[in-house]
Amino acid sequence: MPVKTIIEPFRIKSVEPIRWTTRQEREHLLRAAYYNLFLLPADDVLIDLLTDSGTGAMSTHQWAAVMQGDESYAGSRSFDHFRDSIQDIFGYKHVIPAHQGRAAERILFNVACKKGDVVPNNTHFDTTRANVEYVGAEAIDLVIAEGRQPSLKHPFKGNMDVEALDNLIQKTGRERIPLVMLTVTNNSGGGQPVSMENVRKVSAVCRKHRIPLYFDACRFAENAYFIKLRESGYESKTPKQIAQVLFSYGDGCTMSAKKDGMANIGGFLCTNDDRLAQLEKDLLILSEGYPTYGGLAGRDLEAIAVGVQEALQEDYLRYRIASTAYLGNHIAEQGVPIVQPPGGHAVYIDARAFLPHIPPDQFPGVALAAELYLEGGIRSVEIGTLMFGANAKMDLVRLAIPRRVYTQSHVDYVVEIILEVWKNRDRIQGLKLSHEAPYLRHFTARLEPLERVLAH
Repeated sequence: MPVKTIIEPFRIKSVEPIRWTTRQEREHLLRAAYYNLFLLPADDVLIDLLTDSGTGAMSTHQWAAVMQGDESYAGSRSFDHFRDSIQDIFGYKHVIPAHQGRAAERILFNVACKKGDVVPNNTHFDTTRANVEYVGAEAIDLVIAEGRQPSLKHPFKGNMDVEALDNLIQKTGRERIPLVMLTVTNNSGGGQPVSMENVRKVSAVCRKHRIPLYFDACRFAENAYFIKLRESGYESKTPKQIAQVLFSYGDGCTMSAKKDGMANIGGFLCTNDDRLAQLEKDLLILSEGYPTYGGLAGRDLEAIAVGVQEALQEDYLRYRIASTAYLGNHIAEQGVPIVQPPGGHAVYIDARAFLPHIPPDQFPGVALAAELYLEGGIRSVEIGTLMFGANAKMDLVRLAIPRRVYTQSHVDYVVEIILEVWKNRDRIQGLKLSHEAPYLRHFTARLEPLERVLAH
């Protein structure tokens, strides 16, 4: 009989204390942070699900590799280990390190794009969209219709609408589209995977129009495992073999190694284009560092070289996907509206359905995230109207689970707090902005509660 209990496929060797706060303390802390959970001190958070980016626990093998870091400014052997490990999985000719994923995005879009260009994606994440728009290009989301319906179950809701992509290219003209991107898994759309069939079809459209295809590969290992679980023909393939096939359909990628690189910092940019690679390395030197370290210490390069391989281990991925589904299924069974099915790295609560009395311009996702903190010290993040403004198709609250950090009892506590907030959801009120930045406003925005308008 198959074992039903989820267990962590590791032993805990070092622990970090977390601090309890009272509701009264949290009320004061939330007001001081202007109702923006990014502005909270981390020590005042009990369970931190703000992001899975750089917040994971590194393995003994990674820490051992850290001790071998070669800190040479140029020609470091740690870069050789880093490059060889990445090429083993991704297969691209040029591997360019950067201090994190958004740095790789900035370099790619500054080199590849110009004002008036158009960049299609299944769904751009916040930094991706910001870096596209910063150079004067337009970021267009082309996720399939099912991906815009939170409650609808579909095995690959991260898929790109292939017909819409082809139509966009013909309407816009290929000369204005320097590249097409696919985000795997699709973070802004609920951590939903992209099928291999969809990758193949998107690649075929790109080849037809002679447009490069790039992957935002932050959670590629989770996407590979979903393909193994859900797509016919891949049941007997390893996650690594699936990833290798997936990347063979593209021409390059950006990657935050703080996600499926299992590291606390770092990222990279890959391409098969010699000319583009040289331009990217020239820009890298200007802002990040020499191409064999790219803003990273040698020890970080070593940690990523090990971590990117560990992320593909099947026992880890089985636990990772099952533990996320455990959280999502437990709250959904009690009526909490979530993006279905649960994603790979996070559970996404549908804030518009959770708080139907709060309109999008009163930031229901931010209001719900604030209430989760007030109730139980849980920090999450809004992915909706505050983050994307007029481009927001949904208002979601993401509960991103750091890798190898929390146990099942922590998740049970999160379930308990969410259900308590669900019972009292009618009491939650909307918010209004008092300060916003021109780009990526959700990181530093200040908000304040609206006075509750009582119905007569």
